[in-house]
Amino acid sequence: MTQGSRIHTMIRLSAAAASVAVLSLATSHGARADDPAKVLKAMSDYLAGQKSLSAKFDSDIEVVTPELQKIQFTSSGEMKMNRPDKLRIRRTGGYADVELVYDGKTVSLYGNNAKSYVQADVAGTVDKMIDTLQSQSGAGLPGADLLLSNSHDELMANVLEGRHIGQGVVDGVECEHLAFRGPETDWQIWIETGAKPVPRKYVITSKTLAGAPQYTLKIRDWKTDANPDADFAFKPPADATKVALDSTVIIEFDELPPGTPAGAKK
Repeated sequence: MTQGSRIHTMIRLSAAAASVAVLSLATSHGARADDPAKVLKAMSDYLAGQKSLSAKFDSDIEVVTPELQKIQFTSSGEMKMNRPDKLRIRRTGGYADVELVYDGKTVSLYGNNAKSYVQADVAGTVDKMIDTLQSQSGAGLPGADLLLSNSHDELMANVLEGRHIGQGVVDGVECEHLAFRGPETDWQIWIETGAKPVPRKYVITSKTLAGAPQYTLKIRDWKTDANPDADFAFKPPADATKVALDSTVIIEFDELPPGTPAGAKK
């Protein structure tokens, strides 16, 4: 064996040894005494305790074609919320430019591309609005469960198993990496360590669709500064048309092009 071959072999063996060490470390972290539900509860309590929240996000949703090719659709947006009854979310992607506005009495969903909007009277809280919108329209709002005042209970409702995987870094921020399993979906969440346990990444994996497509949400620029109430007043553009709230319209506000099979959503 030449000197060059020996060096190459040593490099490969060192890389393999390093991989084994990393896997062993990950396994030991997953088995340690940290309770994933307790870490998740700390996040839920922190978010619920903030009167005002704002953040920016990037989302990716996968679909699997009949030929088993995975296609990913990407969008970005921002969220502002004043508890208990104000919320504004805007999301822009390649197939939709949509905005959801809730002022404590009325929820408005506006599609800039469609130049139309829907409204419904839902007096109460952000929690009630999200539940009403999902149950009555069938609209998918992945990630909205993180905003609920009882997000821990909602996230853990169908969990069969949870693990603390270890540490992770998302956008340069150290996080606790948790993984949970359910009957139809598995999901992972990365929660910032320290005094501000906010979610930084959230991944939902569908187990009932071929190819196990995923929905990924990365959240950044978390702030707890006050949002002025003026931010939550919906004023439709002059050329916008009001349409009835039904599932056909909601599809037009989705993250996917019309006719695309649904991807991984919780």
